[in-house]
Amino acid sequence: MVQSMTAFARCQDTAAGCEIGWELRAVNHRFLDVQFRLPDELRSLEYPLREAAARRLQRGKLMCVLAINQNSSTEALELNRPLLLQLLATLERVRRDAPEAHTSNPMDLLRWPGMLQQAAINPEGPVAEAIKALFETALDALVEARRSEGQALKEAVVQRLDQIDGILAECRQLSAGVAEDLRVRLQGRLAELKADVAADRLAQEVALLAQKADVAEELDRLAIHLQEARSRLNDPGPHGRRLDFLAQELMREANTLAAKSVLPSASRVAVDLKVAIDQIREQVQNLE
Repeated sequence: MVQSMTAFARCQDTAAGCEIGWELRAVNHRFLDVQFRLPDELRSLEYPLREAAARRLQRGKLMCVLAINQNSSTEALELNRPLLLQLLATLERVRRDAPEAHTSNPMDLLRWPGMLQQAAINPEGPVAEAIKALFETALDALVEARRSEGQALKEAVVQRLDQIDGILAECRQLSAGVAEDLRVRLQGRLAELKADVAADRLAQEVALLAQKADVAEELDRLAIHLQEARSRLNDPGPHGRRLDFLAQELMREANTLAAKSVLPSASRVAVDLKVAIDQIREQVQNLE
Protein backbone atom coordinates (compact mmCIF):
# COMPACT_ATOMS: atom_id res chain seq x y z
CA MET A 1 0.00 0.00 0.00
CA VAL A 2 1.37 3.39 -1.02
CA GLN A 3 1.55 5.80 1.92
CA SER A 4 2.19 9.51 2.09
CA MET A 5 4.53 10.93 4.73
CA THR A 6 2.27 13.92 5.44
CA ALA A 7 -0.84 13.48 7.59
CA PHE A 8 -2.65 14.75 10.68
CA ALA A 9 -4.63 12.97 13.39
CA ARG A 10 -6.32 14.05 16.64
CA CYS A 11 -7.93 11.77 19.26
CA GLN A 12 -9.52 12.46 22.64
CA ASP A 13 -10.65 10.33 25.57
CA THR A 14 -11.44 10.50 29.29
CA ALA A 15 -9.81 8.39 32.01
CA ALA A 16 -9.94 8.70 35.82
CA GLY A 17 -11.43 12.17 35.61
CA CYS A 18 -8.79 13.40 33.13
CA GLU A 19 -9.43 14.59 29.60
CA ILE A 20 -6.67 13.21 27.35
CA GLY A 21 -5.90 14.37 23.84
CA TRP A 22 -3.26 13.37 21.30
CA GLU A 23 -2.38 15.46 18.27
CA LEU A 24 -0.09 13.88 15.67
CA ARG A 25 1.43 15.79 12.75
CA ALA A 26 3.61 14.05 10.14
CA VAL A 27 5.68 15.72 7.42
CA ASN A 28 8.39 14.66 4.97
CA HIS A 29 11.76 13.48 6.25
CA ARG A 30 14.54 11.24 4.96
CA PHE A 31 14.30 8.98 8.01
CA LEU A 32 11.87 8.40 10.88
CA ASP A 33 12.13 11.26 13.38
CA VAL A 34 9.60 11.12 16.25
CA GLN A 35 9.34 14.00 18.73
CA PHE A 36 7.12 14.21 21.83
CA ARG A 37 5.72 16.97 23.98
CA LEU A 38 4.84 15.39 27.32
CA PRO A 39 4.48 16.56 30.93
CA ASP A 40 7.68 16.05 32.88
CA GLU A 41 6.14 13.38 35.12
CA LEU A 42 5.28 11.28 32.05
CA ARG A 43 8.68 11.35 30.34
CA SER A 44 9.10 7.67 31.17
CA LEU A 45 6.32 6.92 28.67
CA GLU A 46 8.31 8.33 25.75
CA TYR A 47 10.28 5.16 25.04
CA PRO A 48 7.30 2.76 24.68
CA LEU A 49 5.41 5.42 22.69
CA ARG A 50 8.40 5.85 20.39
CA GLU A 51 8.57 2.09 19.87
CA ALA A 52 4.87 2.02 18.99
CA ALA A 53 5.41 4.71 16.35
CA ALA A 54 8.42 2.86 14.89
CA ARG A 55 6.33 -0.29 14.47
CA ARG A 56 3.81 1.56 12.30
CA LEU A 57 5.92 4.09 10.41
CA GLN A 58 9.19 3.89 8.48
CA ARG A 59 9.85 7.44 7.30
CA GLY A 60 8.72 10.97 8.12
CA LYS A 61 9.03 13.54 10.87
CA LEU A 62 6.30 12.95 13.47
CA MET A 63 5.39 15.52 16.13
CA CYS A 64 3.28 14.08 18.98
CA VAL A 65 1.64 16.50 21.41
CA LEU A 66 -0.19 15.27 24.53
CA ALA A 67 -2.78 17.49 26.23
CA ILE A 68 -4.15 16.58 29.69
CA ASN A 69 -6.88 18.45 31.56
CA GLN A 70 -7.50 17.23 35.10
CA ASN A 71 -10.70 18.07 36.94
CA SER A 72 -10.64 20.91 39.49
CA SER A 73 -11.70 18.85 42.54
CA THR A 74 -9.68 19.12 45.72
CA GLU A 75 -8.37 15.59 45.23
CA ALA A 76 -6.64 16.75 42.06
CA LEU A 77 -4.79 19.61 43.81
CA GLU A 78 -1.50 19.47 45.69
CA LEU A 79 0.00 22.06 47.96
CA ASN A 80 3.45 23.30 46.98
CA ARG A 81 4.89 22.79 50.45
CA PRO A 82 8.45 24.04 49.73
CA LEU A 83 7.01 27.28 48.38
CA LEU A 84 4.69 27.61 51.40
CA LEU A 85 7.55 27.16 53.85
CA GLN A 86 9.61 29.71 51.97
CA LEU A 87 6.77 32.25 52.11
CA LEU A 88 6.15 31.63 55.82
CA ALA A 89 9.84 32.13 56.61
CA THR A 90 9.82 35.38 54.64
CA LEU A 91 6.69 36.57 56.50
CA GLU A 92 8.35 35.74 59.83
CA ARG A 93 11.31 37.93 58.94
CA VAL A 94 8.93 40.72 57.94
CA ARG A 95 7.11 40.48 61.30
CA ARG A 96 10.42 40.71 63.17
CA ASP A 97 11.40 43.82 61.26
CA ALA A 98 7.90 45.33 61.29
CA PRO A 99 5.90 44.10 64.32
CA GLU A 100 2.94 46.24 63.30
CA ALA A 101 2.44 44.17 60.12
CA HIS A 102 -0.82 42.24 60.03
CA THR A 103 -0.92 38.46 60.14
CA SER A 104 -1.24 36.93 56.68
CA ASN A 105 -4.54 35.46 55.54
CA PRO A 106 -4.30 31.72 54.62
CA MET A 107 -6.38 32.36 51.50
CA ASP A 108 -3.84 34.94 50.37
CA LEU A 109 -1.16 32.29 50.66
CA LEU A 110 -3.21 29.83 48.60
CA ARG A 111 -3.65 32.46 45.88
CA TRP A 112 0.11 32.83 45.55
CA PRO A 113 1.22 31.77 42.04
CA GLY A 114 2.30 28.14 42.02
CA MET A 115 1.03 27.41 45.55
CA LEU A 116 -1.69 25.00 44.38
CA GLN A 117 -0.78 22.51 41.69
CA GLN A 118 -2.57 19.66 40.00
CA ALA A 119 -1.57 16.29 41.35
CA ALA A 120 1.15 14.62 39.32
CA ILE A 121 -0.04 11.74 37.17
CA ASN A 122 1.31 8.34 38.07
CA PRO A 123 3.28 7.07 35.03
CA GLU A 124 2.16 3.54 35.91
CA GLY A 125 -1.44 4.34 36.79
CA PRO A 126 -4.70 4.05 34.83
CA VAL A 127 -4.30 7.48 33.23
CA ALA A 128 -0.91 6.50 31.82
CA GLU A 129 -2.36 3.29 30.40
CA ALA A 130 -5.16 5.28 28.80
CA ILE A 131 -2.59 7.65 27.31
CA LYS A 132 -0.74 4.75 25.67
CA ALA A 133 -3.96 3.18 24.38
CA LEU A 134 -5.14 6.50 22.94
CA PHE A 135 -1.76 6.95 21.25
CA GLU A 136 -2.28 3.65 19.41
CA THR A 137 -5.71 4.89 18.31
CA ALA A 138 -4.19 8.14 17.07
CA LEU A 139 -1.54 6.16 15.17
CA ASP A 140 -4.31 4.14 13.50
CA ALA A 141 -5.98 7.37 12.36
CA LEU A 142 -2.65 8.79 11.18
CA VAL A 143 -1.77 5.68 9.17
CA GLU A 144 -5.22 5.67 7.57
CA ALA A 145 -4.80 9.34 6.60
CA ARG A 146 -1.36 8.58 5.14
CA ARG A 147 -2.80 5.70 3.11
CA SER A 148 -5.62 7.85 1.79
CA GLU A 149 -3.26 10.59 0.69
CA GLY A 150 -0.81 8.00 -0.62
CA GLN A 151 -3.48 6.55 -2.90
CA ALA A 152 -4.16 10.02 -4.30
CA LEU A 153 -0.43 10.51 -4.90
CA LYS A 154 -0.21 7.12 -6.60
CA GLU A 155 -2.99 8.07 -9.00
CA ALA A 156 -1.23 11.34 -9.78
CA VAL A 157 2.06 9.54 -10.48
CA VAL A 158 0.37 6.92 -12.69
CA GLN A 159 -1.28 9.73 -14.64
CA ARG A 160 2.13 11.31 -15.27
CA LEU A 161 3.58 7.93 -16.27
CA ASP A 162 0.81 7.53 -18.82
CA GLN A 163 1.56 11.02 -20.09
CA ILE A 164 5.23 10.11 -20.51
CA ASP A 165 4.21 6.97 -22.46
CA GLY A 166 2.46 9.21 -24.94
CA ILE A 167 5.47 11.53 -25.14
CA LEU A 168 7.80 8.59 -25.82
CA ALA A 169 5.52 7.37 -28.63
CA GLU A 170 5.71 10.84 -30.16
CA CYS A 171 9.50 10.85 -29.78
CA ARG A 172 9.78 7.50 -31.61
CA GLN A 173 7.64 8.83 -34.42
CA LEU A 174 9.75 11.97 -34.74
CA SER A 175 13.03 10.06 -34.58
CA ALA A 176 11.95 7.84 -37.46
CA GLY A 177 12.10 10.81 -39.86
CA VAL A 178 15.29 12.39 -38.55
CA ALA A 179 17.56 11.00 -41.30
CA GLU A 180 15.33 12.28 -44.10
CA ASP A 181 14.96 15.67 -42.45
CA LEU A 182 18.72 15.94 -42.02
CA ARG A 183 19.27 15.04 -45.67
CA VAL A 184 16.83 17.71 -46.84
CA ARG A 185 18.30 20.36 -44.57
CA LEU A 186 21.85 19.48 -45.59
CA GLN A 187 20.96 19.61 -49.29
CA GLY A 188 19.31 22.97 -48.78
CA ARG A 189 22.36 24.32 -47.06
CA LEU A 190 24.62 23.05 -49.83
CA ALA A 191 22.35 24.68 -52.40
CA GLU A 192 22.63 28.00 -50.58
CA LEU A 193 26.41 27.68 -50.62
CA LYS A 194 26.33 26.50 -54.26
CA ALA A 195 28.56 23.60 -53.32
CA ASP A 196 28.76 20.45 -55.38
CA VAL A 197 29.01 17.30 -53.21
CA ALA A 198 28.98 13.73 -54.43
CA ALA A 199 25.90 11.70 -53.60
CA ASP A 200 27.84 9.08 -51.64
CA ARG A 201 29.61 11.78 -49.65
CA LEU A 202 26.26 13.39 -48.85
CA ALA A 203 24.83 10.04 -47.77
CA GLN A 204 27.83 9.46 -45.52
CA GLU A 205 27.41 12.83 -43.78
CA VAL A 206 23.69 12.28 -43.36
CA ALA A 207 24.34 8.86 -41.82
CA LEU A 208 26.89 10.33 -39.42
CA LEU A 209 24.54 13.10 -38.30
CA ALA A 210 21.66 10.67 -37.95
CA GLN A 211 23.78 8.40 -35.76
CA LYS A 212 24.63 11.30 -33.45
CA ALA A 213 20.94 12.24 -33.24
CA ASP A 214 19.75 8.68 -32.66
CA VAL A 215 17.77 8.50 -29.39
CA ALA A 216 16.54 4.90 -29.62
CA GLU A 217 18.75 3.82 -26.70
CA GLU A 218 17.47 6.64 -24.49
CA LEU A 219 13.86 5.87 -25.39
CA ASP A 220 14.36 2.20 -24.54
CA ARG A 221 15.86 3.03 -21.16
CA LEU A 222 13.05 5.48 -20.43
CA ALA A 223 10.52 2.75 -21.20
CA ILE A 224 12.33 0.34 -18.85
CA HIS A 225 12.34 2.92 -16.03
CA LEU A 226 8.63 3.56 -16.55
CA GLN A 227 7.89 -0.15 -16.29
CA GLU A 228 9.98 -0.35 -13.10
CA ALA A 229 8.12 2.62 -11.59
CA ARG A 230 4.74 1.01 -12.24
CA SER A 231 5.97 -2.25 -10.71
CA ARG A 232 7.22 -0.44 -7.61
CA LEU A 233 3.91 1.35 -7.14
CA ASN A 234 2.19 -2.05 -6.87
CA ASP A 235 4.71 -3.43 -4.36
CA PRO A 236 3.93 -3.48 -0.60
CA GLY A 237 6.46 -0.69 -0.05
CA PRO A 238 8.13 1.44 1.08
CA HIS A 239 8.15 3.29 -2.22
CA GLY A 240 9.53 6.80 -1.82
CA ARG A 241 13.29 6.34 -2.06
CA ARG A 242 13.20 3.87 -4.94
CA LEU A 243 10.77 5.99 -6.94
CA ASP A 244 12.82 9.11 -6.26
CA PHE A 245 15.88 7.31 -7.65
CA LEU A 246 13.92 6.22 -10.73
CA ALA A 247 12.77 9.82 -11.24
CA GLN A 248 16.42 10.91 -11.21
CA GLU A 249 17.26 8.26 -13.82
CA LEU A 250 14.31 9.33 -15.96
CA MET A 251 15.53 12.92 -15.84
CA ARG A 252 19.06 11.84 -16.76
CA GLU A 253 17.80 10.09 -19.89
CA ALA A 254 15.51 13.01 -20.72
CA ASN A 255 18.44 15.42 -20.55
CA THR A 256 20.43 13.23 -22.93
CA LEU A 257 17.47 13.01 -25.28
CA ALA A 258 17.07 16.80 -25.23
CA ALA A 259 20.78 17.28 -25.99
CA LYS A 260 20.47 15.01 -29.05
CA SER A 261 17.37 16.72 -30.40
CA VAL A 262 18.04 18.27 -33.81
CA LEU A 263 14.44 19.07 -34.75
CA PRO A 264 12.49 21.95 -33.17
CA SER A 265 9.52 19.63 -32.63
CA ALA A 266 11.76 17.11 -30.87
CA SER A 267 13.11 19.82 -28.58
CA ARG A 268 9.57 20.79 -27.62
CA VAL A 269 8.67 17.19 -26.86
CA ALA A 270 11.86 16.81 -24.78
CA VAL A 271 10.83 19.81 -22.68
CA ASP A 272 7.36 18.31 -22.12
CA LEU A 273 9.05 15.08 -21.04
CA LYS A 274 11.26 16.85 -18.49
CA VAL A 275 8.29 18.75 -17.07
CA ALA A 276 6.31 15.53 -16.57
CA ILE A 277 9.29 13.80 -14.91
CA ASP A 278 9.84 16.77 -12.59
CA GLN A 279 6.18 16.59 -11.55
CA ILE A 280 6.63 12.90 -10.75
CA ARG A 281 9.66 13.62 -8.59
CA GLU A 282 7.76 16.26 -6.63
CA GLN A 283 5.02 13.74 -5.89
CA VAL A 284 7.18 10.75 -4.97
CA GLN A 285 9.17 12.82 -2.47
CA ASN A 286 5.99 12.83 -0.38
CA LEU A 287 5.79 9.03 -0.34
CA GLU A 288 7.04 6.87 2.51
